[in-house]
Amino acid sequence: MTTTQFLFNATFALSIMGLSIHRTHLVSALLCIEGMMLALFITLTLFSSTIELKTTFTAPIMLLAFSACEASTGLALLVATTRTHGKDHLQNLNLLQC
Repeated sequence: MTTTQFLFNATFALSIMGLSIHRTHLVSALLCIEGMMLALFITLTLFSSTIELKTTFTAPIMLLAFSACEASTGLALLVATTRTHGKDHLQNLNLLQC
């Protein structure tokens, strides 16, 4: 395993650990998810550039598009939660009341 592979694997693992540990605010959860998507995007981009197949060049762009959709959905949920509940604490959210 090269140092770049280790670095991006560690980034992904730290984002997952941050998501599981710091679940108090919705903003911190969204930032951890964005860190995971960024690590996946960079890893997939490096992988597709080393393989040099024409079919793998579209995968990072599609992942980036899905990441943008996920970010916009997360921000919309953050705004809706803040408007209805007054704060973005994940502990106060209940699926039966929303």
